[in-house]
Amino acid sequence: MIGIEDCLSEAMSIPGALGAILVDHTSGMPVAAKGIADPGRAAAGLSGAYRATLDGVATASEETSLRVEDVIVTTGTSYHLVRPMEMMFDGPLLLCVRLDVERANLALARLRLRAITNELVAS
Repeated sequence: MIGIEDCLSEAMSIPGALGAILVDHTSGMPVAAKGIADPGRAAAGLSGAYRATLDGVATASEETSLRVEDVIVTTGTSYHLVRPMEMMFDGPLLLCVRLDVERANLALARLRLRAITNELVAS
């Protein structure tokens, strides 16, 4: 079982990690962050992008029950990996990690992020 600080430390231990933030995606507020210059702006932007992604995917999909496992945004220099999770008492949270495109292995990062969020949800 891990707590929020351990969750962020684990996320930052992913090879190529540059920053990690835990976001309350309902309010768009940061819960905790490491290596993020402006957590408030980052949290608001990430939660807005996540909601827009959900709306777009729901509109484009014929599936009635749709569950997004993660969202990946790539730039010329980094990957932004967003993993939603449903916490029993805290509501919906997003764990977001920014990864260096030259040093990160995106498949490995997705697996590690899934394991970290599963451990946090279980605690």
